Amino acid sequence: MTDADFRTNPDNYCYRHPDRQSFVLCQRCLRTICPECQTPLPVGVICPECLAEQRGEQQRQQKEHRATVTRMPRRRASARLDGVPIVTYSLIGVTSFFYLLGLIPGGFGQSVQNWLLFYTPLAYTQPWRLVTVTLVHLSIWHIVLNMLALWAMGRSLEPLLGRWRFLALYVLSALGGSVLTALIAPTNPVAGASGAVWGLLGAMFVIGRHIGANVTAIAVLLGLNLVISFVGNDIAWQAHIGGGLVGALIGFIFARTRAVRQRRTQVWLLVAVGVGLLALLAVPLAIYA
Repeated sequence: MTDADFRTNPDNYCYRHPDRQSFVLCQRCLRTICPECQTPLPVGVICPECLAEQRGEQQRQQKEHRATVTRMPRRRASARLDGVPIVTYSLIGVTSFFYLLGLIPGGFGQSVQNWLLFYTPLAYTQPWRLVTVTLVHLSIWHIVLNMLALWAMGRSLEPLLGRWRFLALYVLSALGGSVLTALIAPTNPVAGASGAVWGLLGAMFVIGRHIGANVTAIAVLLGLNLVISFVGNDIAWQAHIGGGLVGALIGFIFARTRAVRQRRTQVWLLVAVGVGLLALLAVPLAIYA
């Protein structure tokens, strides 16, 4: 290269000061920079434009980091709530509230119970009774035993199934208890959450068997409750058996449709169970009408 070629080559001059010769390149953009434009780094030097760009990237990363740190407590709080059986506690709270409401004297409490308990002839014009039967309890021991069982099983089942599946299991089991009562004992009024609780017990037994857990204690508990249901006075064993059978069926559905790709199938199967139970209510009309 001749001296003229060197002097006319712009790569030999600072890109910001074209009249200043230099042989130093910016380590990022590889453009020639003069001493005034050089900012020393641990390795090489950098030009003002690349320095500004680098600082902008660092500021953006710092903002993202601060935003991430700010969100972390919320995610941790959400993660803590994910393991809390909120539906179980809510059901216990609502059921207890209606029990206390039923204790109000002056006929109001009795009116509330009469409006919510299940009685087959009224269920066709007042269908809410099929489920609100779970909110009516006739004594302190009645509600204490049912809520204790709900608390004990809900703490294990709800985190395992998820809140909406657990709620669907509870409601459909209650519906199953009411439907079997309508089929077998249509003239008997029924109160209590025993059908729904038996549904939880049946589902826990089936799911436990499916995942290989030791279900001996659950089987013994089912057997004892079954004996008490038939031996005890004023116990609606039809609601117990109906709830337990439906709970076992739903437990089987949950166990066989655990994959994400089967979620839609699971929902439709639960809908089919609900529709099938409601369809069975036509049988008492045909038999006892």
